[in-house]
Amino acid sequence: MTDFQTTFVNSTEVARARQQNLPVVALESTVITHGLPRPQNLALAQEMEQTVRSENAIPATVAILDGKIQLGLDAGQLERIANADDAIKVSLRDIATALVKRVPGGTTVAGTMYLAEQAGIRVFATGGIGGVHKEARFDVSTDLQALASIPMIVVCAGAKSILDLPGTLEYLETLGVPVVGYGTDKFPEFFSPGKDLPVSVRLDTPEEVAQFARSHWEIGLKSAVLVCQPIPAELAIANAEIAPVLKQVSNEVREKGISGQQVTPYELKRVNELTRGKSMRANLALLLNNARLAAQLARAMAAQFDQPKLV
Repeated sequence: MTDFQTTFVNSTEVARARQQNLPVVALESTVITHGLPRPQNLALAQEMEQTVRSENAIPATVAILDGKIQLGLDAGQLERIANADDAIKVSLRDIATALVKRVPGGTTVAGTMYLAEQAGIRVFATGGIGGVHKEARFDVSTDLQALASIPMIVVCAGAKSILDLPGTLEYLETLGVPVVGYGTDKFPEFFSPGKDLPVSVRLDTPEEVAQFARSHWEIGLKSAVLVCQPIPAELAIANAEIAPVLKQVSNEVREKGISGQQVTPYELKRVNELTRGKSMRANLALLLNNARLAAQLARAMAAQFDQPKLV
């Protein structure tokens, strides 16, 4: 049986939050290792953490370093993971690989959810979840199964727009995952607020979300509560502008035979190139926006639940 006391390592900041029962927000690290180029990746990671702190919550960036699961990174560790050339993407199947091989690991949505929930963290902020790919409908992200089985509030801007969004929502419905529109009746489409796809419920305040999550879990349901917040309007990219870019990039993926975990990094890089950096600016803005909301939700959750003990 795994000894969580030795496998999981809390940063000084997270350890203090544990002692003082402060609200904690989990943050992924694959956006640092694989999602953004240097040096923007490190700057974004630092700013996301500071955004959480500014809302009176504690950030816990999750990563694997030196065969240990890190819950929160100090400044040196954050810089190290941002500059690790040998870092691997860590989803559920890859956790043991990163631990045994002692390679740096950037945790995906699914990987972060699992590890954070094991530590008792209930709120997680990301950019966009994975889902059903357009290029091959059998290529379905592990994120969806994680959302179906890990009780946690996950704050996002919808699914990554490079995906099959209707297919992803159908899959979430099949899995019984509530899709909450935060201040919206429509499913956000990452770079744009969204206008056609409905959410399963609209909630407008952190207190409503916390009450919803509590009710969902107290009746015995085990899935995550997916909270979808639109990108800030001033940085949104109109569908008429982004749709041709997404179609071109999808065609490139097919032509080049790119598959598996290489699809998303390639597509995000090409979309940024073709939009001349506009998509990256939008991506950074929605990540910070989601971190802010997640901190507010963590505070609301702390008011409704006794704070869990972190490992």
